[in-house]
Amino acid sequence: MQQETSLIEYPCAFPIKIMGLTQAGFAQAILEVVKRHAPDFDGAAMEMRASSAGKYLSVTCTVNATSRAQLDNLYRELCDHPMVVMVL
Repeated sequence: MQQETSLIEYPCAFPIKIMGLTQAGFAQAILEVVKRHAPDFDGAAMEMRASSAGKYLSVTCTVNATSRAQLDNLYRELCDHPMVVMVL
């Protein structure tokens, strides 16, 4: 079986942008998910930006990525979260 090659060298700082509707608890819910997969992530480093109309909120978390599996699992859990609209 051939191993997939990665264009990313680990460990590295890897930004993930998570978007959802502006609602109470969104940033905290995202922080909990991110910390499950990247325990060393500092919540104070989260960048938040509201859409021009204020309907959506984007949260950018730059995690210390240690493996492809870690990022895949993090993306999967974020995408499955009911408050999340999109993950980039």
